[in-house]
Amino acid sequence: MTTQDTTPRTDCAIDADGRITFRLPAPADAAGARLLLRLRPKKGRPEQTLLHLGLESGAADGRAHAVLEPHPALPEGRWDLYLLPEEGAERQRLRPGLRDLRALVDGHLRDRRSPVAVRVPYVTKDGFLALRTWLRSAHAEALTLGVEDRAITVTARLHGARLHDTARVRLRLRGTHTVQEVRPRVDDDGRGFSFTVDPDDLAAGAPHAGRAWDAFVRPAADAPPVRVGRLLDDVADRKHVHVFPEVRAKGSVLRPYYTVDNDLAIEETVHSPTCPK
Repeated sequence: MTTQDTTPRTDCAIDADGRITFRLPAPADAAGARLLLRLRPKKGRPEQTLLHLGLESGAADGRAHAVLEPHPALPEGRWDLYLLPEEGAERQRLRPGLRDLRALVDGHLRDRRSPVAVRVPYVTKDGFLALRTWLRSAHAEALTLGVEDRAITVTARLHGARLHDTARVRLRLRGTHTVQEVRPRVDDDGRGFSFTVDPDDLAAGAPHAGRAWDAFVRPAADAPPVRVGRLLDDVADRKHVHVFPEVRAKGSVLRPYYTVDNDLAIEETVHSPTCPK
């Protein structure tokens, strides 16, 4: 016998300002019902950050709605959504309905002020509705990424800050203090920029397997580094969506990729050429 899934299906729509409207079947006690957003804690840690939204009913279609306003900005992370049908009731995880994310598709075309706050509703691997959020004082949005002529070229745009003459792109070897610096080509508006990474320089010395270089831009010599990534559209998890070709140099294989947080990095592995028998 198949058990029918009675988990409420929730539609959501987001506007260009980050305001999200949730719609779901109205509970019996809509006046006492709440929508709960829980910031997913790190493994082994207790939950600490909860946000309650009131549900309003009265629509002709028998549905209730809750609105998550763009301010205040939410802390960065992943938020799980639940229905609290009444005071003291057990919370119910929500399944996704229709997700209207059209306002996010061209989000990279709008300049953002500091702090840069991003919200993307998405569906978890186990089929529930969740919200991915980023909150950063500044952000460098990767626009295009090309792998050709034995080099990696990135075009990007800085949000929440401006680039100065002393701006530098920093590639930091993950887990170490080793940094390679590249001088970017900066647009006249001080926001757009591009840079090219020569794999021979990045992989200087003996090749190593399993290394990763994280990409940052430092807007000025005395400014903190800003992570380069791709956040300003409707894709919550792009690591396995955007896959790029590799470059081989000096026994190393280099491949740019997006991390689980949609930040830009370059993976380094060892190239073992096949020897003829």
